[in-house]
Amino acid sequence: MNDSLGSAVLGIAEAPPAPGTAREIAPGILWLRMPLPFALDHINLWLIEEADGCTLIDCGFGDATTRAHWQHHFETTLAKRPIRRIVATHCHPDHLGNAAWLAERFGCSVTMTHGEYMAAHALIGEQTGYAQADMRALFARHGMAGEHLEALAARGNHYRRGVPEAPHTFARMIHGDDLVLRGARFRVIAGYGHSTEHAALANADDRVLISGDMLLPKISTNVAVWPAEPDADPVDRFLDSISAFLALPPDTLVLPSHGLPFRGIVARVAQLRAHHAARLDDLHRHLIVSSTPQSAHDVIPVLFRRQLDVHQRFFAIGEAIAHLNHLWHSGRATRHVAADGAIRFTA
Repeated sequence: MNDSLGSAVLGIAEAPPAPGTAREIAPGILWLRMPLPFALDHINLWLIEEADGCTLIDCGFGDATTRAHWQHHFETTLAKRPIRRIVATHCHPDHLGNAAWLAERFGCSVTMTHGEYMAAHALIGEQTGYAQADMRALFARHGMAGEHLEALAARGNHYRRGVPEAPHTFARMIHGDDLVLRGARFRVIAGYGHSTEHAALANADDRVLISGDMLLPKISTNVAVWPAEPDADPVDRFLDSISAFLALPPDTLVLPSHGLPFRGIVARVAQLRAHHAARLDDLHRHLIVSSTPQSAHDVIPVLFRRQLDVHQRFFAIGEAIAHLNHLWHSGRATRHVAADGAIRFTA
């Protein structure tokens, strides 16, 4: 829900690197930060120094501003060293946006999961279940109407603006694979609920986790329902996925995509579980006291207690559907589907 949860974790005593600069955050791992053109205004990227060049973890949003920062990094941070491999944790625009552009420049491969590769191409091509029209139809069934649907339509294919081109080929990674980065083995930990087949990378020996969006230090990861899987329970998948991080050493340094690096995996996982449990309880209580069946659009103020712009409302209704679906799948709510397809929920 991108709500700030405070912090029960130990943030490291480091300020983020300024745009266009880099900072070593762990042996052989450089921390870069790129701007984003929305409320979540930055993404952290990780550059792994190899004997013959670098491996890049995630690429930034595919716009002119980010590419100008990359042009500066080519001459300074990389010091004319090549990027030998790109690893994309998942297909969202702030992570995959420049992958094809960078891969073409350096003649290197892009490593990602099959699910994320296919989702990227489906979103760019607006394939069935991934088109803007499908999203508007899903949100309309869940109560979005009028100006909100019009604003969503006016955005067009927002994904393609952030990912102008997806990689044409990829090197596949799956859960349990080991990627060798700077001579060390990083285990792929697949995660679900936030995206199709997210990949975090864990080095238990050196106690480093590149967590992508699956484990963030202060905000909660977006967990939403999308039109290709309208009856899904991504909340359950997300909460199950983050359990895998508990097997790592408790003092592991977490390198997240947003916010500051931190230690305290056990505390953070517990905090996220408590957060979702509290929001689900709030939602359940709201359904109990409501005099009429509630749509996902109706309950957005229950889950998001602040003003939302168009971009945020797009994610908010996906999250609202996800939490209502979870109550439905767990037997705490009943889902009602009207003859016209409208979906409402009662306790």
